[in-house]
Amino acid sequence: MDQWISRDVATRQQEPWNKGKLVGQKSPFKPKEIWAIRIRLQIGNRTRNLALFDLAIDSKLRACDLVRLRVRDVSHGDRVAARTIVMQQKTQRPVQFEITEQTREAVAKWMNLAGLRSEDFLFPSALPPTG
Repeated sequence: MDQWISRDVATRQQEPWNKGKLVGQKSPFKPKEIWAIRIRLQIGNRTRNLALFDLAIDSKLRACDLVRLRVRDVSHGDRVAARTIVMQQKTQRPVQFEITEQTREAVAKWMNLAGLRSEDFLFPSALPPTG
């Protein structure tokens, strides 16, 4: 009996991990989906996540570049700038983008709520420190 099981396992083709799955670049969010996410974040009082999401949509930066942002990168004093330039980590190229009014409001609210100073990271870890 064991002979038949081992031969069956050896001759069976292994199914590819991506069979039936969409791989590669995902399609961008539709405006309706963006608004739905924003509304859910606003209703849930998720100020940090809303500011992060809005800034990601405006800037089209990678996540690694977003979490490296400092308060001084997007603000002048206590006001969030309407336009900023950020150096991308992967390409080492500067990226200029406009920060919409809605995003400026969300970021300003987050900075005020978190008590962030100019030299602080804009999005410090949401996890409590370990150790």
